[in-house]
Amino acid sequence: MKYNPVQNFIGGKFVNIRSDKSLDVVSPIDGTLLSVVPMSAAKDLDDAVKAAKAAFTGWSKTPIKERVQVFFRYKTLLEKNLQELATLCSEENGKTYSESVAEIEKSIELTEFACSLPQLVTGEILEVSRGVECRTEHVPLGVVASIVPFNFPSMVPNWTLPNAIALGNCMIMKPSEKVPLSCGRLAELLKEAGLPDGVFNIVHGDVTIVEAICDHPGIEAISFVGSTKVAKIVYQRATSNYKRCLALGGAKNHLMVLPDAIPGMTAQNVAASMSGCAGQRCMAASAMIGVGNVDAIIDKICEEARKIIPGENLGAVINKESKERIERYIGEAERDGAKVLVDGRNAKVNGKENGTYVGPTVIDFVTPEMSVAREEIFGPVISIMRTKTVDEALAIENKNPYGNAASVFTQNGAMARYIIDHASAGMIGVNVGVPVPREPFSFGGWNESKFGVGDITGKSSIEFWTKLKKSTTKWNAEAGVNWMS
Repeated sequence: MKYNPVQNFIGGKFVNIRSDKSLDVVSPIDGTLLSVVPMSAAKDLDDAVKAAKAAFTGWSKTPIKERVQVFFRYKTLLEKNLQELATLCSEENGKTYSESVAEIEKSIELTEFACSLPQLVTGEILEVSRGVECRTEHVPLGVVASIVPFNFPSMVPNWTLPNAIALGNCMIMKPSEKVPLSCGRLAELLKEAGLPDGVFNIVHGDVTIVEAICDHPGIEAISFVGSTKVAKIVYQRATSNYKRCLALGGAKNHLMVLPDAIPGMTAQNVAASMSGCAGQRCMAASAMIGVGNVDAIIDKICEEARKIIPGENLGAVINKESKERIERYIGEAERDGAKVLVDGRNAKVNGKENGTYVGPTVIDFVTPEMSVAREEIFGPVISIMRTKTVDEALAIENKNPYGNAASVFTQNGAMARYIIDHASAGMIGVNVGVPVPREPFSFGGWNESKFGVGDITGKSSIEFWTKLKKSTTKWNAEAGVNWMS
């Protein structure tokens, strides 16, 4: 075992978990046992809530310009420890080292945005009548929780913790039991940056702790990132307990490729979008719709896909179960009449035979009824459907229940605008395979890709992590009595 057993982080220190149940933390790269993560009990969550509540009084009263000084230092520490953090991310998640570096760099950008919050939450003041002023100010909620997934062990935690904490809340984070190590390192860096004890806490566990978070009366708001199936459950359970909840689910992102698209650029973008992070991201391209004759572009996509080699520039999928599920989808599509142009099944990496790899896979002549066209595969697989018109392509995109992202590849500006206006997704790309907005623009989809109001990052997150206090003052006695009295 490479690392010590995982512990909870409560009240500024690592503590043992009250449970005999644990899971192995195995690297998807080569099957190495990295650590073990015990499954917390409800009492462990109680301890974390108690520590967070104790810290909230002082932290929430600290001026925001002082609170963000912690994140200026935290940003510097992320930069200083980038290589270590990227290595840890790669080990436990399976993505390539370069992808892990990009993940830490995005975490740095997210933290940088949090440092700008004093300029964005200044509130408003207006003299609404002679001698009478109205004022608004953003007030922290209290103890909040963030439930994060396995596919981005550092970035997704940093979607929530810098903004929520800089805005004055105290947080409990529940990492994925598949990748618990990175969050613990982030906790150490936050403490080194000067974050007071109890402001950030980690509770490890499985569904038992997720349910306990949804039910705990001391937690005011919950963010969740994961599958749509679980996002619905978390949203319903949390809101039934009168909590705020923003739950991000899965996706089936469509790339519409028009005949006038630049072949080389399109092929590179499509291949990178479907295979980046082994396809284990909610912004991955998993469905392509070729409009008209795009055979030459599909040929180039296959050329690009064949340059993507497992173990070199393609990471592993998270575990054996995921590998088997992804390969099952490919087999079903083939049996249903689709044509596998590039086949990533049975991928092996020399020296890493215990790793869980799926090679890049391109499937053509898929119909909208096939499971590979409808369901989230979460692997390096793209399913190609064909239509004669843009409206037919949009009908397929609109019919899918998700709504995270959609992209179009074209050199026709009017057609691009038409698709932007008519695609049913929260994030749209034009000649961009992964249309993730950069800060301060927020991340968030539509339909069954998101449950709740607002977005999880950027300016929109301010409304989720705070409540608005309105005050009206009157000091001028000479103003007399009016309707505001």
